[in-house]
Amino acid sequence: MTSRSVQFRLLRSSLILSVLFLLLSPPGLLQAAAKAPDPDRLQLGSVSAMVSDLNTGEVLYAKYPDLQMPVASLTKVMTAVVVLESKAPLNSYLEIQRVKNATGKNAYSRLRNDSTLKRKDLLRIALMSSENLATYVLAQHHEGGLEQFVADMNRTAERLGMNNTHFDDPSGLSSGNVSTARDMSRLLREANRHDLIREYSTTGQFTARFRKPRYVLGYGNTNRLVHRRAWDISLSKTGYLTEAGRCLLLSARIDERPVSMVLLNSFGKLTHIGDAGRVKRWLQTGDGGRLATAAKRYQADRIEELLAGLKAPSKATTN
Repeated sequence: MTSRSVQFRLLRSSLILSVLFLLLSPPGLLQAAAKAPDPDRLQLGSVSAMVSDLNTGEVLYAKYPDLQMPVASLTKVMTAVVVLESKAPLNSYLEIQRVKNATGKNAYSRLRNDSTLKRKDLLRIALMSSENLATYVLAQHHEGGLEQFVADMNRTAERLGMNNTHFDDPSGLSSGNVSTARDMSRLLREANRHDLIREYSTTGQFTARFRKPRYVLGYGNTNRLVHRRAWDISLSKTGYLTEAGRCLLLSARIDERPVSMVLLNSFGKLTHIGDAGRVKRWLQTGDGGRLATAAKRYQADRIEELLAGLKAPSKATTN
């Protein structure tokens, strides 16, 4: 056999092995080998953000991830974790009693006083439609009542290593519910372990059926991305308070990679949705798109306020 023949066979074998490697390698391995997009090409209107690989925890992008700020209704994800970990029966009907709202926030609810709804349905409308009174009903029927429920929320945060997080109430109406993008990433990863949180938070439409008296109410998901076919979302929660701006907690599969996004404090009704789209585009193409002038001005002003008197954390990093 000539040396040329040997070289040809070796080259052919090498090519075959390379093709087999590409075909048989897990997608995650190939993605890990790919070069991460340039964080400087991603512009977000959110004051604070963190984008991570949901499976490995690898940080893909971070923007002021350790700035503590109100998290509004993202709080309800922790509420759901505490409810499910309590092992309380989900099919039990709970009586709805209005509570005195000490936060001073508008907590309008369509739930009728003294009617009853299953615990699992209260949890669903709290997650998908951000029903505030539903969270208080869940907390009131927790062993030990509302006070113990909030204590368990903070105890769970401590267990998860959410060291810059504190909860005052189960709904997020209190601006005393504060956290960071890094801490909320930990919560998002924990919440993804619960099938029901994933299911309930991504329900598009739901009809709740009450008893005593009997009536029905229709609910829709507060995150419009849930309704878009271009997104493969596994968990979703929006939030808003004047003090918190627009917030979004999201896990989704992007090009076969499970990704978590935490977006805190953005301007206007759509900037957090736009930010999610910019993150997706950045991960797929390396291009983070553009940001409206008003959103740029808002986040710059908020960052300046939050950093006043503090040592500024790193602005944007990848791990």
